Amino acid sequence: MVQTLTVLGLESSCDDTAAAVVRQTEGEPAQVLSSVVHGQTELHSAFGGVVPEIAARAHAEKLDVCVQQALEQAGLTLQDMDAVAVTAGPGLIGGVMSGVMCAKGISAATGLPLIGVNHLAGHALTPRLTDGIAFPYLMLLVSGGHCQYLIAHGPERFTRLGGTIDDAPGEAFDKTARLLGLPQPGGPSVEAEARNGDPKRFRFPRPLLDRPGCDLSFSGLKTALMRMRDQIVADKGGLTRQDRADLCAGFQQAVVDTLAEKTRRAIALYLETNPAEPVIAVAGGVAANTAIRSALESVSADAGARFTAPPLHLCTDNAAMIAYAGLERFRLGARDGLDLTARPRWPLDQTSPAMLGGGRKGAKA
Repeated sequence: MVQTLTVLGLESSCDDTAAAVVRQTEGEPAQVLSSVVHGQTELHSAFGGVVPEIAARAHAEKLDVCVQQALEQAGLTLQDMDAVAVTAGPGLIGGVMSGVMCAKGISAATGLPLIGVNHLAGHALTPRLTDGIAFPYLMLLVSGGHCQYLIAHGPERFTRLGGTIDDAPGEAFDKTARLLGLPQPGGPSVEAEARNGDPKRFRFPRPLLDRPGCDLSFSGLKTALMRMRDQIVADKGGLTRQDRADLCAGFQQAVVDTLAEKTRRAIALYLETNPAEPVIAVAGGVAANTAIRSALESVSADAGARFTAPPLHLCTDNAAMIAYAGLERFRLGARDGLDLTARPRWPLDQTSPAMLGGGRKGAKA
């Protein structure tokens, strides 16, 4: 019998409170029936970044509102759902806990099965939600907190080829914006400034390109930019608008070049698995950067692989990806109890060594 599943998803891992409803009939494309996102940019703007305590409180206040709005947009009720899926990690623990407790409450009150979802799996499976691509595919997950090359073999099986050993690209963009007095979030601000800049005026390093493999590093780029900024200020007594635009353009081009070369290496490793129809996918907030998208599309074309990226509104944090990832887990028979715990750390590839160290709560990535 063909099965149709409708899943409510909740997302609260960082500074976006979100709820969504996704439906899929087996063998057919998934449908996003609703997607509600309440951002917190104004709450954190005065602090130059996300304040975890403020974020957690805002999530607790908005989650029930998001759920109600998502159900209303979909024209459905909780009784029409087959399961409730929620981000159970990784992320800012206060926010993750807010979402998990809300989902537990819904599950306990309605009897709906509870599905805990890895936030990174939500991003990694988004190309299946939007384009229905088949496994295995190469995934570049590039966001504010994460940057990894993954081969997606199935909804719960991923092989990491490489990733960042320090700052993620989004984090580096945010720090660059703070150093140059640009508003947060830093990614869109730096990209907008870079459009008017000369990427060749300042020479930034391309980290780790002199080493084999697919690992990345972006912390040094931020340091290089800070030193260049300080030198300009020392020489001229301040920054002109053109100086700032050129710094942004040079920084962004260094990120683009680094990701392009590392992606070429990752594609070569992926093609060694002999996929029937090679597909390169990119997702995560930084995937919204048009310069990065364009470079990755060219690299994929050179390798003879199809390139796909979700629509911009599904690149940043959202609950549609969580609902869909939960739906995929649900089809495999996954269920979580009311003892589901919030996890600040949760690597997708459980077999590879930790890249960023670990502790009592497990590997960071």
